[in-house]
Amino acid sequence: MSGLSPSSSHDKEKGVVAEESTVHAAEADPEEVLVKRYGRLGPLLSKLFASGVEARGVERVPEDQRETKNMWNNLLMWWSVNTVLTTIPIGTLAQEFYFLTLPHAIATILCFGALGGVATAFISTMGPKTGLRTMIITRFSSGYFGGTIYSILNILTQLGFSVTAVILGGQTLASINPGTLPLVVGIIIIGVLSLIPCFIGYQYVHYYERYAWIVIFVIIMFLWGLGGHAGFDVNAQKPLEDKGRALSADILSFGGIVFGSFTGWAPVAADYNCRLPADSSSTKVFLLTFFGLWIPICFVEILGAALMTITNQAYGQAYAEGSTGGLVAQVLSPWGGFGKFLLVLLGLSVVANNIPNTYSAGLAMQSLGRPFAMVPRFFWTFLAFVIYTVAGVAGREHFSEILTNFLSILSYWTAFFIVIVAEEHFIFRRRGGPLGGYNLNDWDTPSRLPVGFAGILAGCFGVAGAVVGMSEVWYTGPLGKDAGAEFGADLGFELAAAFAAVTYPPLRWLEIRLTGR
Repeated sequence: MSGLSPSSSHDKEKGVVAEESTVHAAEADPEEVLVKRYGRLGPLLSKLFASGVEARGVERVPEDQRETKNMWNNLLMWWSVNTVLTTIPIGTLAQEFYFLTLPHAIATILCFGALGGVATAFISTMGPKTGLRTMIITRFSSGYFGGTIYSILNILTQLGFSVTAVILGGQTLASINPGTLPLVVGIIIIGVLSLIPCFIGYQYVHYYERYAWIVIFVIIMFLWGLGGHAGFDVNAQKPLEDKGRALSADILSFGGIVFGSFTGWAPVAADYNCRLPADSSSTKVFLLTFFGLWIPICFVEILGAALMTITNQAYGQAYAEGSTGGLVAQVLSPWGGFGKFLLVLLGLSVVANNIPNTYSAGLAMQSLGRPFAMVPRFFWTFLAFVIYTVAGVAGREHFSEILTNFLSILSYWTAFFIVIVAEEHFIFRRRGGPLGGYNLNDWDTPSRLPVGFAGILAGCFGVAGAVVGMSEVWYTGPLGKDAGAEFGADLGFELAAAFAAVTYPPLRWLEIRLTGR
């Protein structure tokens, strides 16, 4: 039945239900629970929490513990996260791998970016409504076990993002004075700086991201100006660009990468506003998240594509030898020492991008199940830091290959994940729908959550759609091959979303009829 949240009539309007049963002890006071749980280690944990380290992990934030915050911080956070060096190389792939002219690259970024921005912004609206982290929200559509599967995928996603971030940041720092700072050391520096605010937690993450974008935005404008002075050539790729079906295939494949660069934030989007009041305007949260993603990501990715049109041989050689970090260093080289100083700041800017990866990777590890949630959040955050730093050191010479394959595959699972959560929300949890809302206090009670076979099977169909539609260096699906010319077209995320969208509603309807939940 549809019900009323203990503290807000707004929840009824949104179809959100929280039963008036006793709230989990961990929700009421996670600090006290953890201190008692760890016995002799309790005093140490107590000191950590007293110093500002966040105790709450994946536990739901009850309505009476929400914080009244300016929702504009939501826009500023995403602006900081994406106005960074890490976003530039995504744009460079348009020419490096797909030989698109600048106009075609810009159109692809804007259109596929808008699609990905809408999907991620929807997920962000679930945070204030539920008070839950994103991976816990998936339990209401795919059950406890299905939520665990999504958590595993999310862990891999956030660690993958982190690997690309620390490699690019390390490359940039190492390129400032070649031979003085080893790439390995640069990677470790970026990793450590990313860990510090995440170890402390939610409040410090928001505080850092509120202001981090300001300086880097100015530097990005400098790059536009210096790049334009060096000479953008709109037709530089014209002789190399494909025609007809092959061109369509290139646009679709690059579009999948752009879509992944947006929806890569969807599995963590609710993590950063679950403490907003439950009556926060969903429209405002949606719009602030959308524009906080779409404007900076498009702006910086288009910069990356534009820099690749500079025909000066020195710029091409710099990219060949040092990838994006080398290219950016060459763009700033006319300013001498000041340019190197800006390069240092750009290299460090990836910290803002890597902070949500690190923080949410720890939350995703807690979301694997109750035994994992019992371990303090900061431990998993530290473990994530160790894993991606070691992986970054190991893969430091293969940045472009890692980025291309990772972002393409990423778009596949995030596409069907978003579709399943959206259909659950708008079809089955709507006011007057089969379930009438969410019993939010059931978030950690498997017997009261959906069994999950509908969500898991629909996800499997989504995987099948991705397999038949994908076009990667190592595999091209039959539909992906037919859609393109010589190398096929990557239709992975489109078919993954379509297959899941068609199969989830009837499967979920059957699940509700058989189980009542």
